[in-house]
Amino acid sequence: MGRLANISGKEAVKAFRKTGWESVGQVGSHLVMIKKGMRANLSIPQHKELSVGTLRVLIRNSGLTVDEFLELL
Repeated sequence: MGRLANISGKEAVKAFRKTGWESVGQVGSHLVMIKKGMRANLSIPQHKELSVGTLRVLIRNSGLTVDEFLELL
């Protein structure tokens, strides 16, 4: 399994867009993304660095594995 590094919210959004997630709006500093067929929404903080724990939860909610996500970066 690959190692997650601190990446920015902008980089995370780019990676999730590659798998079909779409931006639907922003609430404060969080960009909200949805994907047809998925029950969960992703709320991605637009910070310079996302904590590893936050990033892991986003990856899990998106239905990806850590390795699949790392390949998208």
